[in-house]
Amino acid sequence: METDLTSGMEMRQAKTTKEKAAANSEDLAKAITAHRIPPPVTGSEAWEGYKFSDLEIRIKESTDFYGAVLWPSAMVLCHFLEENRDTYNLVDKNVIELGAGTGLVTIVASLLGAKVTSTDLPDLLGNLQYNVQCNTKNRCKYIPLVTELSWGPQVTQRFPHNTHYFDYILAADVVYAHPFLNELLDTCEHLCRENTVILWAMRFRLDPENRFVDRFRERFHLEELYDLPTLSIKLYRAWRKDTRTNGV
Repeated sequence: METDLTSGMEMRQAKTTKEKAAANSEDLAKAITAHRIPPPVTGSEAWEGYKFSDLEIRIKESTDFYGAVLWPSAMVLCHFLEENRDTYNLVDKNVIELGAGTGLVTIVASLLGAKVTSTDLPDLLGNLQYNVQCNTKNRCKYIPLVTELSWGPQVTQRFPHNTHYFDYILAADVVYAHPFLNELLDTCEHLCRENTVILWAMRFRLDPENRFVDRFRERFHLEELYDLPTLSIKLYRAWRKDTRTNGV
């Protein structure tokens, strides 16, 4: 009888914990989406508005390219950076963003004091540069560098170890149905040095994305920071397996 009562109590406690986690997740998702500012009904140019670091950010999207649309994972990562600025202090840190897209993460990291290198494919750089310039000019300590980066072998030429070191690697929604997941892994491995921290927000859509997480764990330590079922997004912290420390 006592065993049955204990078992029943444990089940109720587990249920309560799960319900609290779900409620916290919903509250977090609401806080993240609250950063969005409704765009004006009228105006000569369409833009999406966001508020971070008490500043309005205007993002221009391009429907011509999949990567030039702002996806919710970028907002998740930006919210985390802003809310955890003491623990993950970006001031004067060297930061690189992979697959920067519309540039929101680059902009927020720059507003938080980082020296940001913002990268993406050549076709996306025009819109990326426009957004970054418009939203960081006269606002940031360091002017972000927008530059081309195709994942894979090119990274060793563009960012050699003897001249480049990054404290943080940022990535939002860079894993989706594309054939370059091996190149993405190789790029992360090259850029991630001792004490480099990867902050990576990922929206789960397809099985290849789920399997990519397992492949990522083969090369990196991986810690889950956010789990947002309502957005189908998780945020991870990662660091190299062959380093001696996992400190921030």
